[in-house]
Amino acid sequence: MGKRLKFREMTSFVRQSLKVAPDYRTGANIQYEVADAGLGAFSVFYMQSPSFLAHQQDMQKRKGHNNAQSLFEMETIPSDGQIRNLLDPVEARYLRAPFWQVYERLQAGKYLDDYHSVGGTLLCSFDGTQYFSSKKIHCPNCTVRTRKGEETYSHMVLAAVLVAPGQEHVIALDPEFIVPQDGHDKQDCEQQAIKRWVGRNAERFEPWQVTAMTDDLHSHQPLCELLTEHKIHFIMTCKPDSHQALYEEVELLTRVEGAVQTMTTNRWTGRYREEWTYRWVEQVPVKAGTKALRVNWCEITIVREDTGKQLYHNAWITSHKLTAETVPEVAAAGRAHWKVENENFNVLKNQGYNFEHNYGHGQQHLSTVLLTLLLLAFLFHTVLHLSCLIYQAIREALVSRRTFFNDLRALTRYLYFPSWNELLAFMYRQLELPPL
Repeated sequence: MGKRLKFREMTSFVRQSLKVAPDYRTGANIQYEVADAGLGAFSVFYMQSPSFLAHQQDMQKRKGHNNAQSLFEMETIPSDGQIRNLLDPVEARYLRAPFWQVYERLQAGKYLDDYHSVGGTLLCSFDGTQYFSSKKIHCPNCTVRTRKGEETYSHMVLAAVLVAPGQEHVIALDPEFIVPQDGHDKQDCEQQAIKRWVGRNAERFEPWQVTAMTDDLHSHQPLCELLTEHKIHFIMTCKPDSHQALYEEVELLTRVEGAVQTMTTNRWTGRYREEWTYRWVEQVPVKAGTKALRVNWCEITIVREDTGKQLYHNAWITSHKLTAETVPEVAAAGRAHWKVENENFNVLKNQGYNFEHNYGHGQQHLSTVLLTLLLLAFLFHTVLHLSCLIYQAIREALVSRRTFFNDLRALTRYLYFPSWNELLAFMYRQLELPPL
């Protein structure tokens, strides 16, 4: 591997982005900078400690220095209320750059080599989710749903993450928020969000370097055409109910000998044998009509041999060429799409990040900018797990994620560390781990 990413370098990316964000204050009370407010919120998410800043204010009074300053390069520590007020006018787009700066460093250091999959491409998985809902609290950027005369306000986000079969971690890229768009009467939706993301970021990748993966909601001709226009491959879940013309064509082709290819393999799980059956066909219409785009289609069915019970079934449309060699790769990639839910949303919701907690709603952009900072905190921990040997060793020794963060919170409450490296070195020594 190449040069590892340092925590201080990554936090500097956040500070630089916040430095260029507009400061809308007009009065004389400018004691705290927007950058300190953003890094303060980031530190809370990174340490998974709502009280982190309060503890550091207390340490500053007792010792004359604090970990918010040494670890996160904060010049001053605003209160929670001041952080919310300072960040509310800041649009989340000002925090897009750190995601891509980290991505570029990972590429340069060859930390993404193990993430290359079908055709040597990176798999970028997209999925949307709701992270806030209320019948009372709302702002102009909320999505509004009316049911039986009662309005519900919510915030939603489209996540984009790099995944790979067999890889434990997902790598977060910059999110696209589902919010009302200027000049549009209709409410925003996930389908429009993914189009904006592709249009904004496609040029960051080499042609045909990436495979976009989505669920059935996005598996339609307009997105396939958009991705092809931007030289991005695709693998998309394809269900019979939403792709009737395609499945009718597949059914007709099954009557032609050799038109639909089939391959069966057997696998031993350690307890029983499984039968994996692949079927595929190329150049079938994604929809009805003479102007239908032609795509390739494949499916996999996994059956337990001794009982005949079906364990798994799914199907996808793809731009990748399908052969006996590539179909297993495409199916494995398609199954990895759900890491965006399992290793991304589930971790964020259930492993200390409190993804769905209302840290502050605001009246402008607070909700979106706070979630962006939370995703950056998640990304930075992922990067350290990939690139920092001492971080890896500590996480392995402590076994559980909860123990690791409990230790971080306790240590930084009572002890001062000049840097993140000093903190990790202290933990490594106290755990009496062997020299690296």
